[in-house]
Amino acid sequence: MTRMRMFKARAGHLCALLLMLLPAMAAAKTFPLPPADNDVVGEVQIVKAKPDETLLDIGRRYGVGYQEMREANPDLDMWIPGVGARVVVPTRYVLPDAPRKGLVLNLPEMRLYYYPPAKPGEKRTVETYPVSIGRMDWSTPLGRTQIVAKIRDPAWYPPKSIKNEAAKEGREVPDVVPAGPDNPLGQFALRLGLPGYLIHGTNKPWGVGMRVSHGCVRMYPEDIKNLFKRIPVNTPVRIVNQPYKAGWAAGTLYLESHPLLEEQRGTHPVAIAPAVQVVAAALGNRDRRVDHDRIKAAMARNSGMPVPISRDDGASDRAVGAGAPAVASSDRVQSRR
Repeated sequence: MTRMRMFKARAGHLCALLLMLLPAMAAAKTFPLPPADNDVVGEVQIVKAKPDETLLDIGRRYGVGYQEMREANPDLDMWIPGVGARVVVPTRYVLPDAPRKGLVLNLPEMRLYYYPPAKPGEKRTVETYPVSIGRMDWSTPLGRTQIVAKIRDPAWYPPKSIKNEAAKEGREVPDVVPAGPDNPLGQFALRLGLPGYLIHGTNKPWGVGMRVSHGCVRMYPEDIKNLFKRIPVNTPVRIVNQPYKAGWAAGTLYLESHPLLEEQRGTHPVAIAPAVQVVAAALGNRDRRVDHDRIKAAMARNSGMPVPISRDDGASDRAVGAGAPAVASSDRVQSRR
């Protein structure tokens, strides 16, 4: 084979490889930040399941977690969707009702939003990542904090509370789990100003998008690696509880609905009230109307995808209501995991 033919053959193989990688490239979760009066980013995607592919595999490829994939595909088996099955990938989002700065974690959505600062001459963007949060008995706390340290290859020092829980279950937890494949913190950790709480990787990526941690925030290994190398210490962090998010796009009001956290279910005498309050706040002084049946349908479905709820024909009433080192190669990390 001549050198030219060898070159063409290698080029062909490279093109084929790039085509194979295109689905993974589609997993990019960075969007142009919309104007202040618009709140919706991304688009819902439909893909066909490949042989031996689970919904978790598809979700990870597109940056979506377990619960999100289950909510968007209630009629499909999570583990055996079937070759060629049409799978909904919920990659459209209403931005949380919070300042568009730093990190915003929305617990019911199990999703993290990052608003990186723009360089001179560049437009601002927003990134979003699926996460795991604390179980009902180990809830991730709400409030405002910041990134106080970045830790590479962290060792994990289980706190006494986790050791006690393990002992009751007949398990023994070591005093320290060194960095490595068995470390539940993964390769990277961002320490929050809340004592004992981290945003970190995991050695069990199939649990991302579920309430499985002891209060810490877990990310896919590739996601925390991407975030770790770019996010600065002192970045503000807001942890919010917004099962219902309402926002505008091109003059249409959308409602995104997620299941309430278990500990909050049944706390409202009128089930629709929390969503109506969110819609009312989004309407503000706009002379627009909404369809209450669409609001109820969105809440009943809880698909996690934005649903249009506004209308202009007057057929429905307007909504009612309303200091540590920046990077360390290793560090002592006592966290809830």
